[in-house]
Amino acid sequence: MSESNSIRNKIIEINKKTKKLWRNLDYERKKEKLKIVLEKLNNIKNWNESKKIKKLYEKKIFLEKIIKPIQKIENSIKDIKFLFEITKDTSDFSMYKEIKIEILETEKKIQKVKKIHIFTKKNDNCNCYIDIQPGSGGIESQDWAQILLKMYLRWCELKKFKTKIIEQTMGEITGIKSTTIKIYGKFCFGWMRTESGIHRLVRKSPFDTGNRRHTSFCSIFVYPDIYKNEEIKINTSELRIDVYRSSGAGGQHVNRTESAVRITHLPTGIITQCQKSRSQHKNKEQALKQIKEKLYQLENKKEEIKKKNIENKKSNISWGQQIRSYVLDQSRIKDLRTGIETRKIDEILNGNLELFILSNLQLGL
Repeated sequence: MSESNSIRNKIIEINKKTKKLWRNLDYERKKEKLKIVLEKLNNIKNWNESKKIKKLYEKKIFLEKIIKPIQKIENSIKDIKFLFEITKDTSDFSMYKEIKIEILETEKKIQKVKKIHIFTKKNDNCNCYIDIQPGSGGIESQDWAQILLKMYLRWCELKKFKTKIIEQTMGEITGIKSTTIKIYGKFCFGWMRTESGIHRLVRKSPFDTGNRRHTSFCSIFVYPDIYKNEEIKINTSELRIDVYRSSGAGGQHVNRTESAVRITHLPTGIITQCQKSRSQHKNKEQALKQIKEKLYQLENKKEEIKKKNIENKKSNISWGQQIRSYVLDQSRIKDLRTGIETRKIDEILNGNLELFILSNLQLGL
């Protein structure tokens, strides 16, 4: 009987979880929307309007991506309830075991749906770029930038995302002066976008002979690799294009020729750099592509601010805002938007960022 009560409580708990998730995903309204879309697609009068049909199919695919997994979960819960009803007054422990397995599988499905549907913002499904720029502070900040670079490369490795360093300028002694990495993977912009902002480091400096405490800052800017960046029109007179010799590894050719390219968009001050290729033309093409993507992201942010009319009290994760403190000499890292704190500094700096990233996404940032 205690086994039966335990399963009944688990069924009640899983019901609560699903109802909350359905409300968050606005499931019933989306079902109604899908019904309307299907009716329009079945309407012969619409068949000659190719643009209208295309938009309707896009809506259909989007809504079905949300609705179908939910319907599968609903069916699983119905099966669990049915099995429980026919076994609750018996002592068939093999059936109880089967119900428990079904409950665990259903909970996994719920978690999967929750994860997928935190990526609801524009361009969440895109590949992305990360710009890492140390603040003032010389060696300290440049070393901090390199630590963050390693952290994000490790995070990508753990998520099985592919990465490519587009541009990197090394510090004279240690660390990096700037770097841009490109990340390829499913929903990688969605995963990474809440990392944009200022990351603050406090530690006893390994570069200070007096072993004094130093504070360093580093800017992280994440932006999507948009597919339709040709839609962004740029006036070439608004661009300043500089070429220079590539720094770092790369052989004699890289150090002796001015193949690296830096492009500045004068009206906004946006700068992109590329030295990945030995071809100046290819580097220029890549840097221009990134300019377009940054401008696209900037326009989206402006529109978002206008639409939402963001309240002053709400968290702002825009470029230049301090978002996280890494206080190494006290063994603690705190996210300033969610208030979440951990003392597992080695794990975090080794790329285990799920704790912070998921909590920010679930907060709706």
